[in-house]
Amino acid sequence: MPAIAVVGAVFVIGFEQLVEWQYGPVGVVGLLLLTIGIKSKNPTCSSIGAVVLAVLLTGPAR
Repeated sequence: MPAIAVVGAVFVIGFEQLVEWQYGPVGVVGLLLLTIGIKSKNPTCSSIGAVVLAVLLTGPAR
């Protein structure tokens, strides 16, 4: 069981670093809001996080 937890933690940290590298601190905030909203079952928080990530992924309108 501890090995699975370590692998999961490494994956989560790696994914967070990838998001921060690609989208900066705003991407980390969006991911954090989405994660907190899902874990606490708060639809407002998770929706705000999802919208922030969606705006970052689509990029500025040209």
